[in-house]
Amino acid sequence: MNEIRNKNFRANRPRPPGDRRNGGPPKRQGQRPAQGRQHGNGSGNAQRNYERYLALAREAALSGDNVEMENCYQHAEHYFRVMKERPAD
Repeated sequence: MNEIRNKNFRANRPRPPGDRRNGGPPKRQGQRPAQGRQHGNGSGNAQRNYERYLALAREAALSGDNVEMENCYQHAEHYFRVMKERPAD
């Protein structure tokens, strides 16, 4: 038994169907975007994320964490630009 361990022997176990090596969910091919979405890449999330990062930046500023504050403002700025690129509906 120790000889097997010393040789770094690893038993080949079959993987369950759909299991990928990195542990993520199986890839789905050929899917179309959901019907009824205005933008396939989540335009509603940009506004929500913008507001979220502004709130986090304010919290960090109140706690005195200038690095975290700047980080959150940069994230908010990214989402601000994403919102401005999208056409208004």
